[in-house]
Amino acid sequence: MKKLKITFWVTTGIIFLFEGVMPAFTFQTEMAKEGIRHLGYPGYFGNALVAFKILGALVLIIPKIPRRIKEWAYAGFAFDFTFATISLWAVDGFGGQTIFLLIFLVILAVAYVTDQKIVSQQKEMVS
Repeated sequence: MKKLKITFWVTTGIIFLFEGVMPAFTFQTEMAKEGIRHLGYPGYFGNALVAFKILGALVLIIPKIPRRIKEWAYAGFAFDFTFATISLWAVDGFGGQTIFLLIFLVILAVAYVTDQKIVSQQKEMVS
C-alpha cells in the first residue's frame, strides 16, 4: 500500500505541477498566447482551457473531493493530452512535443490506475 501511495502522489504531483501550477503562472505570457494561435485556436480558448486545467488539478490533489468528480478530472486531462497531441501533430508533425505529451498521458494513466487500486484496497480494509 505504501508503494502505491508514493507512486500515486508522485505522478499526481507531476500532473498538478504541469497542468495546474505552470498554466496558472504562464497563461498570459506571449509565448503561451502564440502557442494557442499557432495551433489555430482563438485566444479565449486558451483562457478557458487554463481555468479548467487549474480546477482539474485542484480536484486531483484535494483528497476529500468526491470520486465521480475526480473521474471527470482524469477524463478531462486524458482528452486534453490526447487532443493537444493531435493538434501539435497536425500542425507541426510528429516530434518532441508530441512525444512529451504522450509521456504525460502515460503519467496520468499511472496516477489513475494507482488511485483506483488505493480506493479498492481501502474498501477491502473496511469490509
